[in-house]
Amino acid sequence: MDLSQALNISAAGMDAQTQRLRVIAENLANQDSTGSFPGATPYRRKTTVFEDVMDQAMDARTVKVKAVVTDKSAFPQKYDPSNPAANPQGYVSTPNVNSFIEMMDMREAERSYSANLNVMQASRSMLTRVIDLLK
Repeated sequence: MDLSQALNISAAGMDAQTQRLRVIAENLANQDSTGSFPGATPYRRKTTVFEDVMDQAMDARTVKVKAVVTDKSAFPQKYDPSNPAANPQGYVSTPNVNSFIEMMDMREAERSYSANLNVMQASRSMLTRVIDLLK
C-alpha cells in the first residue's frame, strides 16, 4: 500500500464519521420535538450503520455509511396535560433520544475522526519527506 492509498482510506473514514455526526446533531436538535396533536408520533432517533467495502481502484477495504436507520425503541411518556399532543390521560409521547447516549456517540465519532486525521497528517509528512529526498 502506498501513502496515497492511506490518505484515501483515512478520507473515507473521516467522511463516514462526518455523516455520523450529522445524524447525531439531528437527534440532539429534535430531542424535544413532540407531535402537535393527540396520538401524533414524536421524532424517532436515528442511527448510522457502517459497512466495509472493497475499493477496487485502491485494492483496499474502506468504510462507508450503509444506511441511516430509525431506532425502534419505545417512546418515553411524560405527564403534561397542557401539551396539545397529550392523550386523554394527560401523557405525551416524547422522542426516544437520550442526550447522554448522543453525547457519547459524538465523542466516539470525534475520536475516530481525529485518529483518521492523524493518519492523514502522518502520511502527508512522509510524502513531504520523500519529496525532499528526491530534490
